[in-house]
Amino acid sequence: MKKWEVIHKFKVQSSKFKVKELIDILLENRGIKTAKARKEFLNPKLEDVTTESVGIDEDKLKKALSRIKKAIQEKEQIVIFGDYDVDGICGTAILWETLHSLGAKVLPYIPHRVDEGYGLSKKGISNLQFHLFDKLRTRMSNVKLIITVDNGIVANEAVQYAIKQGIDVIITDHHVPSKKLPKAHAIVHTTKLCGTGVAYLLAKKILKQVQHDNGEDDHLGLVALATVADLVPLTSSNRTLLTHGLKVLRQSNRPGLLALCKEAGINQKTIGTYEIGYIIAPRLNAMGRITSAMDSLRLLCTKSQERASLLAQKLCLTNKERQLLTEETVLHAFTGIRNQESGTKKLLFVAHETYQQGVIGLVAGKIVEEFYRPTIVVSKGEVYSKASARSVAGFNMIEFIRQASNLLVDVGGHPMAAGFTVETEKLVLLQEKLEGLAETLLNGDKLTKTLRIDCELPLSIASRDLLTVLEELAPFGMGNPQPSFVSRGVFIEDMRLVGRDKKHIKFQFKSQNAILRLRSGQEVKIDGISFGMGERAHEFSIGQKVDIVYTISEDKWNGNTALQLKIKDLKPS
Repeated sequence: MKKWEVIHKFKVQSSKFKVKELIDILLENRGIKTAKARKEFLNPKLEDVTTESVGIDEDKLKKALSRIKKAIQEKEQIVIFGDYDVDGICGTAILWETLHSLGAKVLPYIPHRVDEGYGLSKKGISNLQFHLFDKLRTRMSNVKLIITVDNGIVANEAVQYAIKQGIDVIITDHHVPSKKLPKAHAIVHTTKLCGTGVAYLLAKKILKQVQHDNGEDDHLGLVALATVADLVPLTSSNRTLLTHGLKVLRQSNRPGLLALCKEAGINQKTIGTYEIGYIIAPRLNAMGRITSAMDSLRLLCTKSQERASLLAQKLCLTNKERQLLTEETVLHAFTGIRNQESGTKKLLFVAHETYQQGVIGLVAGKIVEEFYRPTIVVSKGEVYSKASARSVAGFNMIEFIRQASNLLVDVGGHPMAAGFTVETEKLVLLQEKLEGLAETLLNGDKLTKTLRIDCELPLSIASRDLLTVLEELAPFGMGNPQPSFVSRGVFIEDMRLVGRDKKHIKFQFKSQNAILRLRSGQEVKIDGISFGMGERAHEFSIGQKVDIVYTISEDKWNGNTALQLKIKDLKPS
């Protein structure tokens, strides 16, 4: 069961109500309370996003810029060392393209998830050196500078190893640092942006340093992709970058993006957070989960339409393989949880030797959705095991896991998502320790999913006018959810199961207190769709009075457009 929490006690008192009055309430619910904050939220300006405004240390930034300038001037071999997800790939593309445009001797490198693991590592550096030696037929000592993207803030040992190899390291990252920072040449870091956002601001500084104008800022489109894909809060600077980045993305001439949109069947001109989060990002991520993320990077950077088309096809096929593998692993994990005592514990800890590292994060997310418990999913290896963790609201996963650091090889991440490596022989001990800590730290409130509702509205208020006003608050996502409302005492006019395997319920609703009418006087019924709630269909019947929680959207089908409520939850009135 979900707990309903209505944030604002506002209620429509008369027929004189104007939908624009809702904006103030919705902004207040999102922490926007001053006139200045309201103006910045509704009219975000790109020039307001600076290294200073996001909290990047200016002295460390200057040191990074000085070292990069030296490497460019002296033609030193620079390597952009990115992560294998959308955030790392997009940031790597931005820095590589920026330095390449300035004539730098620079190459991108994305580690292999299984062979090299996450982030900057000894093995990754060694493989990188041999890769360059084989490709360029030059002395390995030519690698003089590594710039990380979306990783490195906890890579203490790897940085020390690089220094011994005569390689300077500049870290650009947004993950939560540990108590001891790596002894890198410079660290460009903030937790207020995604990793690509950090790389983007650094790239802008590099260009400004050499007074180079790269014309239209196409890189903002890549920032938009990463900002949505990495699930950072869409407030403040992130909201600004995404708002402007979406405009760039919709007009981008990158062959790779055009090919991916065509292959995935989406309209580039209308790309929004949904298309990024559920269609584009999974395809870019799929390569790093199943094979190598370098092909995703190649897709973003290629100037060849023919190559872009071939790579887009490859990404889409790999994503289908990823989907099947995820479904199989989720089914296995669900069965194990339901059949074992772990299903009653406050922390779900699932491990198996057949789980592939590339999908365990996705599986952990699915388990949290189903059971609403902090979850750790482990891919067991013979010597070392890799784990991905996902949390619930109000429970800091990365700080929780770090309480068992003495048992771990490494750990990193965010409050809601983290990952770690552990020696397999210590896995049972680790599980016991974390489950014990969870029993102490987690209470019933944190383990009950709360449905946060903006305010209560009569169903008759749901209209195209309201939808138009609500769209002023877009783009929606983490930290700026699509406004949701509760309407009480509405009647179910009709209902039926729809979709593959009849997993969804299609409704028609009518208000108890006011009937919507067209100008002609005809009664209007409001459609609603509840995704994934098919198994609850037996709880409701036609003619029943219910309370519904919903967001308002448009349903576009066969060229027609109609108002539709997306039902988040409902219960007998």
